[in-house]
Amino acid sequence: IDLGFAWVTLPSGREVSVVDVPGHERFIKNMLAGVGGVDLALLIVAADESVMPQTREHLAILDLLGVERALVVLTKKDLVDADTLELVELEVEDVLAGTTLEGSAVFGVAATTGDGVSELVAAIDDALDESIRRRDLGRPRLAVDRSFSITGFGTVVTGTLIDGSLQVGQEVQIVPSGRKTRIRGLQSHQQKIDAAEPGNRVAVNLTGIAPDEIERGEVVTTPGWLRPTRAVDVRLHLLGDAPHPIWHNYPATFHAYASEMPVTVRLLDADELKPGEAGWAQLYLREPVGLARGDRFVIRSPDTTLGGGVVVDVDAGRHKRNDPAMLERLQRISEGSPTAQLLTALEANEPSDVTALARRANLPDADALDLARQAVAEGSAVALGDGIEAGTQLYTLAGWTRLSG
Repeated sequence: IDLGFAWVTLPSGREVSVVDVPGHERFIKNMLAGVGGVDLALLIVAADESVMPQTREHLAILDLLGVERALVVLTKKDLVDADTLELVELEVEDVLAGTTLEGSAVFGVAATTGDGVSELVAAIDDALDESIRRRDLGRPRLAVDRSFSITGFGTVVTGTLIDGSLQVGQEVQIVPSGRKTRIRGLQSHQQKIDAAEPGNRVAVNLTGIAPDEIERGEVVTTPGWLRPTRAVDVRLHLLGDAPHPIWHNYPATFHAYASEMPVTVRLLDADELKPGEAGWAQLYLREPVGLARGDRFVIRSPDTTLGGGVVVDVDAGRHKRNDPAMLERLQRISEGSPTAQLLTALEANEPSDVTALARRANLPDADALDLARQAVAEGSAVALGDGIEAGTQLYTLAGWTRLSG
């Protein structure tokens, strides 16, 4: 029904976290709270039942979230004959076609006998060798999926750490509530650690805050940079098998990492989005959420996954629909070079210092500094003062020309 957590030591000696998400279609929202940030998915299909409706929905969600590495596991292979197992494998391969998981390896296992399990474990090890190491942007975000109290320790929250590292003794802030606290201790796989790196499952012991003051979906981060937002601009893709189109001001439920929130979908370049189509939209959330550019999301109706996409801008103002300049700007943010993305962020709020631009564009501070220097050298940006450092104020060339002219 809810999320389960464990870990395993692979043949290489690597320890990996396992998030067990519910499979039943009635608990998809709980599945969504656990799937964000995974490096490798195991898509489980029972050999005696084959592909089920929830199999297709889980696969669609993995596709929307951009998960590109997966292994398919056919369980209960001992309950069917070889011909049936082959037919199930063919059906799974057909379902994977056209998704980010097309071509994933398929493994048959029998839990009661252990048949195929060692081959699966070795394949997990090999697949993780090919995983891209998560970037440390210097701005950690722990998406909270559990909050509870342990006698003698106090409040503990757990989640998957993304975008940065956490250290014992560090001051942190809970977003969107804004409450500040300090890290008393860290654990990963029930082992005490002094620091946690991006991509790890982490338990964080916090001081001076009660467990009921932190909810699933909130974010533990460093203070001062992650501003809660209620409006985000997005590139939205509607699933090809969505049950119906969506229209301007469509009510839905928004899911990103562990957060779940009612949302109104404002279409920016169309009056209606049909199944299989993509378009620009602004999502207006009922309550503030801590999000960053590039975050993946899913929208659902009460019982059905409708679509999802990528957050393009988290500081979104109210737009005039079908405005060519606004749509062109969103296109540049989404598909432009890193320098173009930095300049687009600057256009929206100039003058701005390099550190603020890094946060808005969701870039490492060092990368943003290099890009700012490049933009100034090319003449597309103007720096105030001598040299370009983290606190240097910048204008776009067009902005500076308007100001000085």
